[in-house]
Amino acid sequence: MIDPFGRAITYLRISVTDRCDLRCVYCMAEDMTFLPKRELLTLEELDRVAGAFVRLGTRKLRITGGEPLVRRDVMTLFRSLGARLGHGLDELTLTTNGTLLARYAEELAAAGVRRVNVSIDTLDPERFARITRRGDLAVVLDGAFAARAAGLAVKVNAVAMPGVNEDEFDRMVEWCGEQGFDLTLIETMPMGDLGLGDGARVDQYLPLSVVRARLRRRWTLTESAHRTGGPARYFEVAETGRRLGFITPMTHNFCESCNRVRLTCTGTLYMCLGQDDAADLRSVLRSGADDAALDDAIRAAIARKPKGHDFVIDRRTDKPAVARHMSVTGG
Repeated sequence: MIDPFGRAITYLRISVTDRCDLRCVYCMAEDMTFLPKRELLTLEELDRVAGAFVRLGTRKLRITGGEPLVRRDVMTLFRSLGARLGHGLDELTLTTNGTLLARYAEELAAAGVRRVNVSIDTLDPERFARITRRGDLAVVLDGAFAARAAGLAVKVNAVAMPGVNEDEFDRMVEWCGEQGFDLTLIETMPMGDLGLGDGARVDQYLPLSVVRARLRRRWTLTESAHRTGGPARYFEVAETGRRLGFITPMTHNFCESCNRVRLTCTGTLYMCLGQDDAADLRSVLRSGADDAALDDAIRAAIARKPKGHDFVIDRRTDKPAVARHMSVTGG
């Protein structure tokens, strides 16, 4: 599948639920209302859409949420998708908050998952509880360690927030080196009303160009050609032997090389995280359409993929670039 700007679409991110057992301050409001079950695609429908994308040339699938592991019977989907590895699919990965990872790590490995991204924004337990509004850092760390023990490569994702965790990044680089984990830092994205009050969105924004300059005072960072198929740009950290990634949608966007689209748990296909244009695949699935019609609907959506996102953070407005929460689109 080639979009209007010549980019091959080889990567699909699939949200299997909008629900989460945490309420991270940059992701969702504390009093979130979740979707009724009837609006969600069944696991069988999610599998069918994923199969169509693989048939059309997608090589990588990432399962996201909300928190994907809270979805009932989600391991049946992992096993079904894993059966496609080596048959058009190169990689099946997961992004998780880690709360249930200790329970499922071995099953994920058995299904064919080889890498997981775990969200850990701080190594301070009290700060972690404040950021997540209810999380227990020890439980998440146990999940990351269980994934490592099961043979999964672990990458820690941390959203960079001024006055919240910006004093920890040296320690996180060091700790990830000790644990054998890679680390990726992420700029806050202007999505959804987080219920944090006027100015909160801009106050959450910390340019990673500033963070990288600070880190260079202690660490030797050498730009790396390593890519995982996503938007992160990586550096090798000489002192730890691990990689440090930066996802910078605001200070240096990655639209020119975008190879990704996102399927929500309701069957809505977003061709760009920072745009509202979307295709309704749920109606196609539930109309009795055959595989050819489903393929045509996907191709028609890819033909509308925009050149880039509309993200902007400006102190003159606290309006999000897109109204939906990250948890709805898929983290």
